[in-house]
Amino acid sequence: MGTPVIHIQDVTKVYHMGEVEVHALRGVSLQVHPGEMVAIMGPSGSGKSTLMNVIGCLDQPTAGEYFLEGADVSHLDDDQLAEIRNRKIGFVFQTFNLLARTNAFENVTLPLIYAGVPRAERHTRARAVLEAVGLAGRLAHQPTELSGGEQQRVAVARALINNPSIILADEPTGNLDSKSGTEVMALLQRLNREQGITVVLVTHDPNIARYTSRIVRLHDGHIVGEEMVQPEEVR
Repeated sequence: MGTPVIHIQDVTKVYHMGEVEVHALRGVSLQVHPGEMVAIMGPSGSGKSTLMNVIGCLDQPTAGEYFLEGADVSHLDDDQLAEIRNRKIGFVFQTFNLLARTNAFENVTLPLIYAGVPRAERHTRARAVLEAVGLAGRLAHQPTELSGGEQQRVAVARALINNPSIILADEPTGNLDSKSGTEVMALLQRLNREQGITVVLVTHDPNIARYTSRIVRLHDGHIVGEEMVQPEEVR
């Protein structure tokens, strides 16, 4: 299958809360190959959000190694991690994280502004990704003028704008009704299958995990099981 896009080896993460040590991850090892769609599942406090933060280069492991597309990112400084995030990782959050007074088009172009992409190219790419997620007619709408499902589509478009190696989705349907949630999962599934984008999503909901092809289960900072599944087709 070639080089894994994500290769985590014996990763631990310890947080210090005063004199108390909290062991969020305890020797986690995980590989995700290009083109996979994987769900990370576990109850509250299992370590799944911490693992997502490590994978997304939002946090560094206390010990262990993390290779992203074959490059060791375990010991990079904050500026280097920020550059990696902007070039290689697209984030989709439960709360959308859109700028309230900024329209859909401008929200999507933000990562390109940080990357120093010229204005004309920013506009071309933003229109293309918004069209790809079915929002070609909503470019000038602010978040308050969009439904929850449409806001999450804007967030997916923003995640796609820099052609990332992976999309990390943290409870991407958590604030949506079931119909909108199904539509967002259909979109992620289509991007995975048609464009080969690697998708890793964190969820506690088995109804969401069933749209992926592999489920990784966490408990008390350990991976306690993995299973390959036949993903449910969203139509």
